[in-house]
Amino acid sequence: MDLVTIAQRLRQPFVFEVGDDPSRIPLAARAMIGNGNTAALVAVDGAIDWLCMPRFDSPSVFARILDGRRGGEMAVRPARRPFESLQRYDPDTNVLETLFFTASGALRVVDLMPWSDDPRASIHEVHRRVDCTSGIVELEVVFDPRFDYARDIPKIHVAEHGLVAEGANGERLALSVSRRLAFEPLPDGGMRGTLTLKPGEHLWVVLEWNARGAEPTASYRPYEHLRTTRRMWREWSAKLTYDGPWRHHVLRSALALKLLIYRPTGAVVAAPTTSLPEWPGGPRNWDYRFTWARDAAMTIRATNLIGYGAEARDFYHFIRDTVDDDVGLELMYTVDGKRVPEEEELAHLAGSFDARPVRIGNGARDQIQLDTTGAIVDAAHLFERFGGTLTLRAWHKLASVITRAERRWRDADHGIWEPRHGVRHNVHSKLMNWLALDRGGHLAASFGRSDLAERWAKSAAEVHADICAHGMDSQQRHFVSIYGEERPDASLLLLPTVGFIPDDDPRLAATVDWVRRELASGPFVYRYHDADGVGGPEGAFVLCGFWLVEALALLGRLDEAREIFVAHADATNHVGLLAEEILPSDRTLLGNFPQAFSHLGLINAALRIDLALRLRDEGSSRAPHLVGSITRRP
Repeated sequence: MDLVTIAQRLRQPFVFEVGDDPSRIPLAARAMIGNGNTAALVAVDGAIDWLCMPRFDSPSVFARILDGRRGGEMAVRPARRPFESLQRYDPDTNVLETLFFTASGALRVVDLMPWSDDPRASIHEVHRRVDCTSGIVELEVVFDPRFDYARDIPKIHVAEHGLVAEGANGERLALSVSRRLAFEPLPDGGMRGTLTLKPGEHLWVVLEWNARGAEPTASYRPYEHLRTTRRMWREWSAKLTYDGPWRHHVLRSALALKLLIYRPTGAVVAAPTTSLPEWPGGPRNWDYRFTWARDAAMTIRATNLIGYGAEARDFYHFIRDTVDDDVGLELMYTVDGKRVPEEEELAHLAGSFDARPVRIGNGARDQIQLDTTGAIVDAAHLFERFGGTLTLRAWHKLASVITRAERRWRDADHGIWEPRHGVRHNVHSKLMNWLALDRGGHLAASFGRSDLAERWAKSAAEVHADICAHGMDSQQRHFVSIYGEERPDASLLLLPTVGFIPDDDPRLAATVDWVRRELASGPFVYRYHDADGVGGPEGAFVLCGFWLVEALALLGRLDEAREIFVAHADATNHVGLLAEEILPSDRTLLGNFPQAFSHLGLINAALRIDLALRLRDEGSSRAPHLVGSITRRP
């Protein structure tokens, strides 16, 4: 983030008093570290309170974020309260620093998960370095793992170099410390040790999954991993091609998205968490630790726009290796391309901010969402236009899913938002099928299939005509979200960005204004206001706000677009991360965190506004299309 934002947030430390309840720490008062297999959330009180091992969708090891008493944590922090804390990332990296200030001195904790250029290295470790920067500070190390979503309280053994937790199913998690600590059992489980540090003294703490035992800390080579991890993140960040006014926000979003990629396969998870509530105490709590094909494609498309083509290549290898020609493109997959588990409720967990039920697995896996193909094909089309080359096998998979879209676009579906009340003829889904056929035609020509290019172009024109005939309001002024029903939906804001009709078509402005009037609360936008079969309120959807930014920029209303973008950029948390939703009244972040949708939206919107500003400065009347206008006249 920019210097002004950093300065403002550094003047607002987090304060912890005696008796504070850790379950009341705001959802967004955390940062993320990761290793390309999984990710951990590090709260501002020094606790790792969410971590699944060894991969994103594995059972949790620490889940305090879902239950302050039962969930488990691994904490490094001052032993006595009150204290204050600040967090930041080491610039251009995903290495985290937390500063603690006490009455007697200050501590700095550096957190990382070792990052390697070899996705098969399988370094399932967390490294934490503690330095005393001033005064004399007593710190505490809390080791309280709870395996299998806190259904298994492991046995913890004291070892020569630390502690070892053993689970009922053979799980082993080791804690290695570089100095001897006198660990004592905690009343509710886990162990706690204390140590006093003076300036110049430090402590290394290393967590290892599937450990043989607690090795000497030097055996984990923490210094080498710290240096290598910093260097590799900085080298990756240097590839960023965006240098506009919001570079800090764009880079942090790119770094966050990189952490959501499962490196062994190229799959992208929607978020690293489950059941963080879309409303405190509400039922909208879902497991996002899977790969939605649509969300992943949108993520890859955004990163491709800012210079990260390798991630797009790896994702299309995942599509190539995962999609079954007989089954077709499924809505979601596990990170290794398997079927997502059935949805299960964990009644023993209290839920984050008392939001129940806590869910694992996802019941939307069996829904029909016909919009998915459009995102996949559009991202592939962009990959090719930006210099990438799809393999022939990947093309065959894409051709098969486009052909299915050609056959099924007339069908009703559940739509992008996964309501649980049945299927409808969703305009957004029809639009995305048009996009798949339109962009698919361009790809077909690249692979020498002029017959498919011609056929899909005709089918795209048929879909186009159908949307214009049935997806309008009764007076033909603006588009609606469902055939035959005049309901607003934020997904209609994508009409300008995909080039469905020309930029100067009055139906575009009328649609954007209608959606904004019905669904916006200040600069923030709700997905819809209809009953969806789930119940309970929710926040405004961060991605939808960024869609509004792009739509306004394309309509030439740049000042409005910029104002809304700045509001969303300012809503990032203290380290620049975004959740899925936001409460417009006080800008509290809600939902699973960090959220791929939100960060890809920020990247796209920043690029769009930056281009619009440059075009305006040059006196150009051209609309800010990021890859050139390819709209079709009706």
